[in-house]
Amino acid sequence: MSASAMAALLVLALRVWHPRTSAFMLEESSVAHAAGEHHYQTHFEWVDYAQISPQAALAVMASEDQRFPFHHGFDVDSIRAAEINNAEGGHLHGASTISQQLAKNLFLWAGRSYVRKALEAWFTVLLEALWPKQRILETYLNIVQFGPGIFGVQAAAHAYFHTSAAQLTAADAALLAAVLPNPQRLHAQQPSRYVLERRAWILAQMRTLQEDGYLSLIARATRPSPPPARPSRSPR
Repeated sequence: MSASAMAALLVLALRVWHPRTSAFMLEESSVAHAAGEHHYQTHFEWVDYAQISPQAALAVMASEDQRFPFHHGFDVDSIRAAEINNAEGGHLHGASTISQQLAKNLFLWAGRSYVRKALEAWFTVLLEALWPKQRILETYLNIVQFGPGIFGVQAAAHAYFHTSAAQLTAADAALLAAVLPNPQRLHAQQPSRYVLERRAWILAQMRTLQEDGYLSLIARATRPSPPPARPSRSPR
């Protein structure tokens, strides 16, 4: 069996079975133990989409990927905008979608090599072809990193708010989403002024997405037509 066929079978299997770990969880654990951090623990607990506050779904879409219900894994408009901004000497940032970030976090490793980017693109295509949007979002919310050793909204809710993912408020969810650009440097427990400013921006975007019916859009079996383009990314 070819490597591409094996990858497709793996992605198809994970449409049904919940992953018990991720490449990023394994990588961080290995790095911590190699550095002698024997106290390190991975905090991760899977919860089904129905047991996650809708505010968490809105928050990550508002923060990371406002075209999520409409694209096929790659946000061409954001990629072009990022290329123009970077070419003009603006603050360097990428345009990874939630699907791309899930591909990287679940299957690959951190870094910027061409090999990793190519594999990320391939897994993104597989995820978008084989999974419904709601499954992509559910898995992303469960494995994305929110802090050192903290993976997924359930672990983050316990660690930072002493509650469950189902009970996250809009403000809680926006604060978690605000650290996603760099969960090693940005902190939900002791948020900096920058994180608080991002939270305020995300909350405003969440209200707009909720009015646009985003939560019902991602539950559709078919991809809806996109709305008119509007600014979707905050400064990183």
